[in-house]
Amino acid sequence: MSQDYNSTLNLPKTDFPMRAGLPKSEPVTLQNWEDEKVYENLMKTNEGKPLFILHDGPPYANGDIHLGHALNKILKDFIVRYKNMAGFKAPYVPGWDTHGLPTELKARKKAGIGNSAEISVVELRKMCEEFVKGYINDQRTQFKRLGVIGEWDKPYITLNHEFEAEQIRVFAEMATKGYIYKGLKPVYWCPECKTALAEAEIEYAEDPCHSIYVKFNVTDDKGVFSNMGIDPSKVKFVIWTTTTWTLPANVAICVGPRFEYSVIKTGDEYLVMASELYKSALDEAGITDFEVVATVKGSELEYIKTAHPFLDRESLVIVGEHVTLESGTGCVHTAPGHGVDDYNVCQNYPEIPIICPVDSNGVLTEEAGQFAGLTTDEANKKIAAYLEENGSLFALKKIVHQYPHCWRCKTPILFRATDQWFCSVDDFKDEAVDAINTVKWIPAWGKDRITSMVRERKDWCISRQRKWGVPIPIFFCKDCGEALIDKDAMLAVADLFGKEGSNAWYNHTAAEILPAGTKCKKCGCTEFEKEKDIMDVWFDSGSSHAAVLEQRDNLESPADLYLEGNDQYRGWFQSSLLTSVATRGRAPYKAVLTHGMILDDESRKMSKSLGNGISPQEVIQQYGADVLRLWVASTDYQTDVHISKDILKQISESYRKIRNTARYILGNISDFNPDTDMVDFEKVLPIDKWALAKLNDLITKVRASYDNYEFHIVYHSIHNFCVVDMSNFYLDVLKDRLYTEKADSISRRAAQTVIYVILDAMTRMIAPLLAYTSDEIWKYMPHSSKENAEHVIFNEIPENIAIDVDDKFMAFWDKIHELRDSVKKSLEALIKDKTIKSSLEAKVTLCAGGETLEFLKKAEPELCAAFIVSEVEIVDNGGELEIKPEKAEGEKCERCWAVSKTVGQCAEHPTICFRCVQNLK
Repeated sequence: MSQDYNSTLNLPKTDFPMRAGLPKSEPVTLQNWEDEKVYENLMKTNEGKPLFILHDGPPYANGDIHLGHALNKILKDFIVRYKNMAGFKAPYVPGWDTHGLPTELKARKKAGIGNSAEISVVELRKMCEEFVKGYINDQRTQFKRLGVIGEWDKPYITLNHEFEAEQIRVFAEMATKGYIYKGLKPVYWCPECKTALAEAEIEYAEDPCHSIYVKFNVTDDKGVFSNMGIDPSKVKFVIWTTTTWTLPANVAICVGPRFEYSVIKTGDEYLVMASELYKSALDEAGITDFEVVATVKGSELEYIKTAHPFLDRESLVIVGEHVTLESGTGCVHTAPGHGVDDYNVCQNYPEIPIICPVDSNGVLTEEAGQFAGLTTDEANKKIAAYLEENGSLFALKKIVHQYPHCWRCKTPILFRATDQWFCSVDDFKDEAVDAINTVKWIPAWGKDRITSMVRERKDWCISRQRKWGVPIPIFFCKDCGEALIDKDAMLAVADLFGKEGSNAWYNHTAAEILPAGTKCKKCGCTEFEKEKDIMDVWFDSGSSHAAVLEQRDNLESPADLYLEGNDQYRGWFQSSLLTSVATRGRAPYKAVLTHGMILDDESRKMSKSLGNGISPQEVIQQYGADVLRLWVASTDYQTDVHISKDILKQISESYRKIRNTARYILGNISDFNPDTDMVDFEKVLPIDKWALAKLNDLITKVRASYDNYEFHIVYHSIHNFCVVDMSNFYLDVLKDRLYTEKADSISRRAAQTVIYVILDAMTRMIAPLLAYTSDEIWKYMPHSSKENAEHVIFNEIPENIAIDVDDKFMAFWDKIHELRDSVKKSLEALIKDKTIKSSLEAKVTLCAGGETLEFLKKAEPELCAAFIVSEVEIVDNGGELEIKPEKAEGEKCERCWAVSKTVGQCAEHPTICFRCVQNLK
C-alpha cells in the first residue's frame, strides 16, 4: 500500500483570502477602525513625539466628491499615515469651505427658489447652512470610505462660530494696519452672478469676438503735426480693441513713450500708429497705397487731444509703460472704468475721469449715449455698425481669443469699475515675497510661480455683493456716510460672531452691535448703518491658519505642509500667505506641495459631456478603495495624471501581485512564532542574506521616497521587489526548503525568519498606501511580543537590518539570479517539446572557461536550488558559457518531485529520494 507523502509536507496554510473582495471587506474594516477608535489611539500612541502638521485645504461642501477630491485626500492620507509611523505625531483635521456663490446657487436650486430676492436674507442663509451641512455629512462619509483617517468628528468648518470670529479678528488686524480700503476700481464682474470676482475665481476660455480698429480725430496737436507741415484736422490716431462695448468708456489713448510712431498718409488722411505695427494694421484694412511722411517718439505725443468717435467727449493722448508692440497699433484704447492697466496709468493724469457706463447686469447706462439699454453683446454689433456709418471704423476682423470667464456660471466676465473693499497687497508685497523665500516649494517651480503672481498683484478685491458669507465688519455714519474702520467695533463684531455666528449681523441693529458711545470720527454722529457686502470666500479659507492652527491645542502654526492642486497658487496658497504675512509677518506654511489635474488616457480633461468621467464611488464599487489608493500611488502626481478603465485594470493586477506575495508568505509562516523560532541572521543561508540585503535596499529607497513625497517610487519599488526579487526568484527557490525540510529544522526556520521579516517590513511600508490591505495582512500575521499586533499603523516604518554582506557578495548573487534567467529560457524548449514536464525533471550542464568557470565552481552548491533543477554539472570548455539542458537521470521522488538516482534505495520508502527519507526521520 502506497504512503500519502503529501501529509508529510509543510504545505502553506492560511485563511487570508486569495480574492480580496475589497468592496465588501473594506466597509467592515472601516467600521472596526471607528469602533476601536484607531485614529484617537494613534494620537495617544504618538503623544510626546515631534508634531508634523499637514493643514487641510477645505473643499466646498456643495456636492459629492469627485476624483480630484479623492486624489487630494488620498495623497494627504499617505503623508499623515507615514509621518505617524516615522517618529512623529501627525494629527489631521479635515476642513470644509461653506460660504460663497456656488453654494448659494445650488441651495436655491434645490429649494426651487430662482432669485435670492424672493426670500429674506435670514431665510436664505438658513437654507444655505442646512444645505452645506447635509453635504458635509455626505462628503465626510465618502472621504472616510477612501481610508482617510483624521478628526472626522471635529473638523473645521468655515461657518462655525469660532472660525468666523477669528476671521473677523484677522480682518480687524489688517484694517487697523491700514491694509483695507474702499475704492472705485475696475474689478472682474460677473453680470450673470451679479458680483465682483477675485482673480482665483476666473478661468480663461476661447471666446469669439471682433477685433476692431477705430480712428480718433486730433482736435489739439500741441504743435506736433503742425510743425511737420501737416494739417492737424486730418490726423487720426488708430486704436485697436477686442471689446467694442468698452468704447463708450474711452477717455484716453495710451502710447509707449520709448516707441517710434509713424505718420502714414493714405488718401487725404494722416494715420498715427507704431512703426513696428502699422503694416499689419494696414493689411487688415486692405490698404496698399500709403506713404510714411514722418516719425515721432511716443513721449512727444503726450497731451495731444482727440475727439471721441461718437460721444461729446475728449480723449487725451497719454503715455504708459504697459504698452507693448505684440499686437494692435501701439495706440491703446484706454478706459479706466474697464481695465486695471488703464486705471493704473490714468492715476498719473488727475484730469482724466473714471467712467463706467455698464451696470451690474451688463447693460450699458445713459453715459453710453445712444447705446444705453443694450447688453454688452448687443452693443458690440451696434457700435461697430455706427462707426462704419460715421467713417471712424478703420478695420474689423472676426477672431477667437482667450477671454476671462466666471468659474461658476462659465459666462464671459466684464471689467467694471465699482466701489469695492480692497486689501492693498502693495503695502506688504516685499514682506510677502520675503516670506515666499522661506518656504520649501515642491515642485521647485512653484516658488517662481507664486512670486510672480504676488509681485504682479497690487490689490485684492475682498468684497462680494452676495448674502451667503461672512459680512464685512464695517459701519457707515448715517449723517455723513463716512466708513467706521475701528478696531474696537470690529472686535465687538468678532465677539458677537463667536457667540451667535455671522447671522447675528442680520439679526441685530448697528446700535446693538457697536460698543456704547461709538461716534463717527468725522462728524460725531452716533447712528450707523451696516455694510451690506460679504467677504470673498478666499478670505474665509485664507484665515484658516489663524482660525484653526492657532486655536487647537493639538496643532501649531506655521503648518509643516500645505498640499493642494496646482491651481491654488492663485487661490488658497496665496490668500493664506497674504493674510498671514499681513497679520503675523510670516508665511503660514513651511512647505507647499502641489499635485496636477486628472486627465483620461487620451490626455483630455475629465467631464460628463465628454463621457469620460469616472467617479471615485464607481472605482470603489468595482475594485475597492485600496485599488484607487494604489492608482494614486502609481502616478507622478506633481504633473497632470491619467486615469481610465484600462489603467485601473492594470493597477488592480499590480495590487493582486502584491497581495499574492503576502498570501504566499502568510501560508508559509503559519507555524512560526517570532519570539521562539527566529534564527540569528548570521546563521541563515547565503541566499537568505541576499534577500535581506535586497530588503535593506528597498527600505532605504522607500523611506527616502516617502520623505520626498515620491509615492510613485514607493509603489514601483515595492511592486518590483514583490515580482522580480521575491516571486520570480527568492520565494520560488524557497519552496523546496519550506515544503520538504523538517518543520523545525534550522534551514526551514531560517527561511521562515527571512520571509517573516520581509512580510513584516513590507506590510509596514505599504501601510500608508494600502490602508485596508496592510491592516488585513497584519491581522493574519504572527507577531513578536515587541510589536503592536492590533493595527499596523501603531508600529514604526522599518529600519535597515544589521546583516553582514558587501558589494562583492551581492554581485555574486545577482549573477546567479541573472544566470538563472538564462537557464529558465533554455529549459523552455524541453518543456515545449514535452521532453520534461517541469524544471525539476532536468539536468543542466554549464560549460565555461576562465573567470566564468571559477564563478560557476564557487556557485555550484547553490545552483540546483537556484535553478530548481535536479542536477547541475560544471564542465571546463576553455571558452564562452554554454547552457546544455537535458532530462535528468533517475526516478522522480514522490515527495519532493526531484529526479534522483537515490529513489528506491530505502526499502521502507521506495518511492522517495534519500534527502526526503532523512527529512522524515
